[in-house]
Amino acid sequence: MKAVFISEPGGPEVLEVREVAAPVAGPGEVLIDVVAAGLNRADVQQRKGYYPPPPGASEIPGLEVSGRIAGFGTGVSKPFSVGDKVVALLSGGGYAEQVAVPAGQVLRIPDGVDLVTAASLPEVAATVYSNLIMTAQLQPGETVLIHGATGGIGTMAIQLAKALGAHVATTAGTAEKVATATAFLGADIAINYAEEDFPESLRAQNGGKGADVILDVVGAKYLGRNVEALAAYGRLVVIGLQGGIKAELDLGELLRKRAAIIATALRPRPVEEKTVIMDAVRDAVWPLIADGRIRPLVAKTFPLAQAGAAHTYFDSGDHVGKVLLVM
Repeated sequence: MKAVFISEPGGPEVLEVREVAAPVAGPGEVLIDVVAAGLNRADVQQRKGYYPPPPGASEIPGLEVSGRIAGFGTGVSKPFSVGDKVVALLSGGGYAEQVAVPAGQVLRIPDGVDLVTAASLPEVAATVYSNLIMTAQLQPGETVLIHGATGGIGTMAIQLAKALGAHVATTAGTAEKVATATAFLGADIAINYAEEDFPESLRAQNGGKGADVILDVVGAKYLGRNVEALAAYGRLVVIGLQGGIKAELDLGELLRKRAAIIATALRPRPVEEKTVIMDAVRDAVWPLIADGRIRPLVAKTFPLAQAGAAHTYFDSGDHVGKVLLVM
């Protein structure tokens, strides 16, 4: 099969397509003929040499795919059949024509979604639901601040939080993206972080109240301002480190607010945890997609052979929604 490898740490030019042996489904695994694969920030960090695969995971990048079931290993208990249209959450290996994945990380695609578009869903749906709902326990009526409004995580998080009855604030870096966040995605408040101090702007537009929950992909660069933006008993959930890994923390402010900082990652979790998350996504998120309250957003697709061009486009930050590779 054809698959994309990282020849050395670097820019998009280090991605190269090679012919390699196709995977074989092991015990409890499903073999999938891949139709499309989603790009994620973790793929970029892996390409740059900052985020190696977990032990035992494929060196091929790619954390989510859509496709058709091609076969099974022994002991698969989920009721799948060869040819079923599915999506899968991966620890790696998605930029390829086939992938073998634990059956607990595989779901049938949601009703009303085509097979290519479906590749935009598993990683972001699992990340957003597990962090906003399962970890931060976001409640209807609470205010959630979501950084990175128009990326894959942001577009899913805004729509999911709105569908579940939260008051949604978000940040973006241009006037056009701010307008997209409110007019197209449904955010109640959108803040241009290039022109405004987001903790001050949030309180000014939210009756003086901070955020009950913050979903942060930036990390160190935003740590102080995120704590400033929290309401009493607020929960800051850090899921990305685009802005660095080390920062000074005012523990006094955290104590005064009785607030919490939680850092999580999805990729290295064991299969058992990912299975619980994917089951929750199927039960709670898929119906919201089927009835139109959440719309999968695909910015652009590229053929597998143009993985480098896809990463160049992704790195530009111009996309609204997901970037996909199609086989």
